[in-house]
Amino acid sequence: MMKFIVEHLEPELYEWCLIEYGHISEIAGKENLIFTNIKNKKGGDKLKKYGTVYEKGISELNLNRICVLSQYASKTLAANDKNKFEYFVFGGILGDNPAKKRTDMIIKNLKNKKIKFNERNLGSRQMPTDNAVYAAKKVLEGGKLSDLKFADELEIQINENESVILPFRYVVDNNKSIISKKLVEHLRKREEF
Repeated sequence: MMKFIVEHLEPELYEWCLIEYGHISEIAGKENLIFTNIKNKKGGDKLKKYGTVYEKGISELNLNRICVLSQYASKTLAANDKNKFEYFVFGGILGDNPAKKRTDMIIKNLKNKKIKFNERNLGSRQMPTDNAVYAAKKVLEGGKLSDLKFADELEIQINENESVILPFRYVVDNNKSIISKKLVEHLRKREEF
C-alpha cells in the first residue's frame, strides 16, 4: 500500500497551497494522501476533504519504509521502489527560484530522530508538488521517469497584454501541462506579481 505524504513547509496555509493540495488529492486519491505539519486547526479542517491531516511532522509519526523525494538525491525513483517503501514524502512548498532546499528540513528532522529513510529524485529540476506527486505516481505504477515528457517552464496568459512565467518543471501529458485549472484562475485574479 503506497501513501503520499505532503509535509507542509510554508508558514501558513495559503490559498495557492489549498488549490495545489486539492489537485494532489485528485491525482493521488484522498485515501492515499496524508498532510503533515499542519499547525493551524482551521487549515487542517479545510484539508480534511483532501486527505488525512496530522498536526505533527513526519519525523514525529513513527512511520517506517519512508522515501523522501528530493531533487538532490543521488538515486532516481524507479517502479520497483513501490515494493521497498510505503510512504513517499514530498515537501509542500511554493518553489523558489533558485531553490532554497527546504526539503532538507524534512531530511534533517528524520536524521535527528534517528528514523530510517531513503531518498529518491525525480530528475534534477524543481517541480511543483502536484507535478512531483503526478510524476512519482506514474513511475510507481510501472513507468519510467525517462518516458515522461516535461516542460521546464510554463507561461500562463493573465490577460491579452500580460503573462507570467512559472520557472519550474511541469509534466506534459497528452500535450497538456499538468496544472490545476483553479491555480491558473487564481494567478489570473492576483493583483500583482
